[in-house]
Amino acid sequence: AVGEPIVPRMHMAACSPATPHPDLRRVDRGTSVSPGTTGASSDSPAPLREGRDLLRATERYAFDSRGRSWMHLLTTVSLLAGALVVAGAAPWWPVQLAGSILATLIFVRAFILFHDFMHGSILKGSKVAEGIFFVLGMILMTPPNAWRYGHNYHHKHVGKRSEASTGSFPLLTPEMWRKASKGDRLFYRVARHPLTIVFAILTVFAYSICVTNFLKDPRKYWDSAAALLCHLIGVPLLAIYGGFEPLLFLYLIPVVSAGALGAYLFYSHHNFVGMQVPDEDEWDYHSASVATSSYLETGALMRFFTGNIGFHHVHHLNAQIPFYRLPQVMAEMPELQNPIRTTLRPRDVIGNLRLKLWDESRREMVTFRDVG
Repeated sequence: AVGEPIVPRMHMAACSPATPHPDLRRVDRGTSVSPGTTGASSDSPAPLREGRDLLRATERYAFDSRGRSWMHLLTTVSLLAGALVVAGAAPWWPVQLAGSILATLIFVRAFILFHDFMHGSILKGSKVAEGIFFVLGMILMTPPNAWRYGHNYHHKHVGKRSEASTGSFPLLTPEMWRKASKGDRLFYRVARHPLTIVFAILTVFAYSICVTNFLKDPRKYWDSAAALLCHLIGVPLLAIYGGFEPLLFLYLIPVVSAGALGAYLFYSHHNFVGMQVPDEDEWDYHSASVATSSYLETGALMRFFTGNIGFHHVHHLNAQIPFYRLPQVMAEMPELQNPIRTTLRPRDVIGNLRLKLWDESRREMVTFRDVG
């Protein structure tokens, strides 16, 4: 099923959407605790948990409040529809542009809801939600079958060195880079080039997610072909019968820009200044999830548009936690309150994009120039 959870699977605490965990009832009333504080007071701090103990401590947050999830989905879809109406029908082009930019940001939020549905963390088993997210997957070229495969692989192998770009950007060490063939080096440079991110709607979504998976197994990844056809037919029809302005404000700006922003967000979650990659013989899922995933620090408005995906170290530790609980988890668990942080400031964006290789001897990400 489309809503099948993406690994890692785990035993959940004994609670259900109808009966929230007692410690979280205040969360569903809309209260919160700011990151950096804890939800309970104690005379002596508890010892910090790690590994499986840390994972188990997050399980009480890993349940869906059905009504809350529907509220987020319906408001997001309504906001997106409204923004697109403004972008396509406003009588003055600056207003159309504003609507188009707003649609870009709401597309990103809608994708995060799609992402959580694919993990099975929200609206699991809902056929209505499945239909809504299937349509969204066609628009953003994230067909459910191909997305599930690639993202599943990414979660299983987070923080591992790899020449492959399945579900993520490839990651090599300087030694692997020197031993790579010219063709492999070219592929690696292209895969991690900023222009690949800027034109992600073509490079990442159309080619890597749709084309490559469909060619690998057409029967299994039929929805990849469906997504490609939607764009190959829909975009020319929009241009022919609508003209340049509808094409610009309803597709080129919102869809293409959302793809670029989404690709960079994903890149910055696992390619950032200060990232630590465990040695291969010491790799384990729990430590790698936290050490190789950033915390993207943004204001409240961007947290809304990015669906809290900036709390990425929390998400990777337990992908069954709904996006709307991630800030609460970080706030209430001291072990998760000191991640490596990055931002959307130009200095951080440029700094992250320059990083290409994991240097095992220096224990840091480095540029191509650093290794000669």
